Amino acid sequence: MSQEMIHYSKCPACASHDIRYVLSAKDYTVSKEIYEIWECKACTLRFTQHVPNAANIGRYYKAEQYVSHTDTRKGLINKLYHLVRERTLKQKLRLIRKESALKKGSLLDIGAGTGAFASRAARAGWQVTGLEPDADARVVAKDKFGITLQASEELYALPPESMDVISMWHVLEHVHDLHGYMQGLQKILKQRGVLVIAVPNYTSYDAETYRELWAAYDVPRHLYHFSPLSIKQLMSAYQMEVVKTYPMKYDSYYVSMLSEKYKRGYDSFLDAFRMGLKSNAMAKGDPEKFSSVIYIIRRKP
Repeated sequence: MSQEMIHYSKCPACASHDIRYVLSAKDYTVSKEIYEIWECKACTLRFTQHVPNAANIGRYYKAEQYVSHTDTRKGLINKLYHLVRERTLKQKLRLIRKESALKKGSLLDIGAGTGAFASRAARAGWQVTGLEPDADARVVAKDKFGITLQASEELYALPPESMDVISMWHVLEHVHDLHGYMQGLQKILKQRGVLVIAVPNYTSYDAETYRELWAAYDVPRHLYHFSPLSIKQLMSAYQMEVVKTYPMKYDSYYVSMLSEKYKRGYDSFLDAFRMGLKSNAMAKGDPEKFSSVIYIIRRKP
């Protein structure tokens, strides 16, 4: 095994040795390589096995179609993504106001990408710190939104109990230093602060239907694949708890569009729409069954 690759002999979240192979998925975005996905029986986290380490993962993000880093509008799927994003940005801002009970305050956005949410929050009056590991994405954020993002390592230098809200929109699944990040989040969140984490949900109907073709596995960029139980157990280990969940209803359609393309070799928007509709219908009434889930997390009393 190359030293550039990470082999897990125990669960990267809970350290249980009771892990097993589940399926293999392909990197359709960049390398076309195949990666194994394993599952922990103890906490139900799934994780990508034999992933590139932090020093070598960068090239797997270098694709023009990787919209979170390039903000590209090329291709119909990315055009639709931008149309929906305007609506979801407003929803995210309403959500943090509601859950924090603040109209403005200190906000840390981790994995800010090209800065769309961070800049929107700043314009709404929030004191925003944005962190983003990709230097190219930070340049786009400055050019397009006029916001200066910092390197992700700055997380560890932030003052204790300095943030009213910490947001991670589809970010935790990318973080190599999972426990270092968790310790950092625990340190900088104010006593009555709110941590907002959104991640894909491999227990959703669309995930279980597409299996290895499910686009939200997104290997090797997604190191971890969370279930609601695995998120709750991880937070509990750091004296935090999930107090509420919300669905990300658009994600089932977006993920299904990509999954159908992987499955057929061409776009099939009608089939993707049907799958997104069915997945959301199957999850109705239970936010923890949707394709992606937003977790509202607070310190344990």
